[in-house]
Amino acid sequence: MIDDKIEKPQEETIDAKQKRAHRNILLDLYPYLVIILVVVIIRTFIATPIRVNGASMDPTLYNGETMVLNKLAMHLRGIDRFDIVVARTNDSYLIKRVIGLPGERIKYQDGILYINGVEVEDNFALSHTNDFPEVLIDNNEYFLMGDNRFISQDSRNPAIGNIHQNDIRGKTNIILFPFNRFGMVE
Repeated sequence: MIDDKIEKPQEETIDAKQKRAHRNILLDLYPYLVIILVVVIIRTFIATPIRVNGASMDPTLYNGETMVLNKLAMHLRGIDRFDIVVARTNDSYLIKRVIGLPGERIKYQDGILYINGVEVEDNFALSHTNDFPEVLIDNNEYFLMGDNRFISQDSRNPAIGNIHQNDIRGKTNIILFPFNRFGMVE
């Protein structure tokens, strides 16, 4: 005997179909949302591309080059003398080389770099560095200069001065573009 109570599949209601469609859309969007979140985290806390603007770092860096700003390296390894950093000053960003560290006294005399009264070899200057009187660098501050010392607007300029550690955005030493300059720089 055939059971008269065979259940017939009920048709989905329009409301149930809409809920299933919305769930499918969210499931389809999920990988893209994860990718966006990862990119935001990387750019905010780890690394981001930057562009060199101007000739103050010639011949190490040239105008228009694209580099990687490594934000994480600064926190993991700290900032050392002669690192290239990106610093925020007023409403702009500068790419400069660290010359003086916190707590040091720095000066140039007869074109020679002196730190705490001791001569230090500076092989990065494109041109002669004009003398300036001794500058005391406070704790948590750095003295930054461009490699093209003749034109660089840097810590020697009273309007810029020493750069506070909180204003340094990260270190940079990898050129991405142009491709013929791709790689690490000192």
